[in-house]
Amino acid sequence: MSNKQGTDAAAKTFRGRLPGPPVFESKLEEREYVKFRLAQAFRIFGHRGYDEGIAGHITVRDPIKPDCFWVNPYGLHFKLIQPSDLLLVSHRGEIMDESGQKDGPFRLLNVAAFMIHSAIHTARPDVMCAAHSHSIYGKAFSTLGRMLDPINQDVCAFYDDHVLYKQYNGIVLDEIEGKAITEALGSKKAAILQNHGLLVATSSIEATVHFYITLERCCEVQLLVDATAAANGRRTVLIDPADAAATSKLLGSQATAWLKGNMQFMVLEQQEGVRYKGAA
Repeated sequence: MSNKQGTDAAAKTFRGRLPGPPVFESKLEEREYVKFRLAQAFRIFGHRGYDEGIAGHITVRDPIKPDCFWVNPYGLHFKLIQPSDLLLVSHRGEIMDESGQKDGPFRLLNVAAFMIHSAIHTARPDVMCAAHSHSIYGKAFSTLGRMLDPINQDVCAFYDDHVLYKQYNGIVLDEIEGKAITEALGSKKAAILQNHGLLVATSSIEATVHFYITLERCCEVQLLVDATAAANGRRTVLIDPADAAATSKLLGSQATAWLKGNMQFMVLEQQEGVRYKGAA
């Protein structure tokens, strides 16, 4: 679905002007904004408990050098990440020097982050931001080797728009595995990595944050529903495929996800008392 289609679908749910992403006067200004936003995204993940030691990463494509992406440094907790901590990495694995912080203990690149995200950003020019984490419910659900069922309205956002990567081959330390994950993802926005965790890739940082949070919650609900149904000898009632597909057009759109994801950043800014310097 295009952004325009997503905007049109989202507009059906309310009356008034739909908020949208900011417009920048220069690519330099856009770069500063996405770095600020990416650092916020890590802190949101950290506050939600999506951290697991050194595991997990979020990347955003650089507006100036689209063959590079910004990523968290190896060994720094999500809750502590600031824009100056981020690494700019080329699709060849080179750490560039545009970060403003060239020395210090947190200038190491997570090899797994590079292998997965470089493959996604190379193959999918539509992807601005991708996130992978070992969050609890996604990690638990991934052991079942199955996809999510259309059991409620929220999960319909992923109806026919998520995949199962069926094989765990250890820590992703080579290009072959990163490319295999990317090929399995295809044109979808989310993947359940079997025995591993969750992966989301979308057109904005806000949409990625929203869809990741929603995907994690959907895994939690699926686990609860499956356990309850099994304990009571019941079969879960599924949403009709046509209704699930229609719901997906709205809840699964990038425009709707940007709006919902932006709400998470609004809460963080209220809590921290810090907004982007160029914000109105």
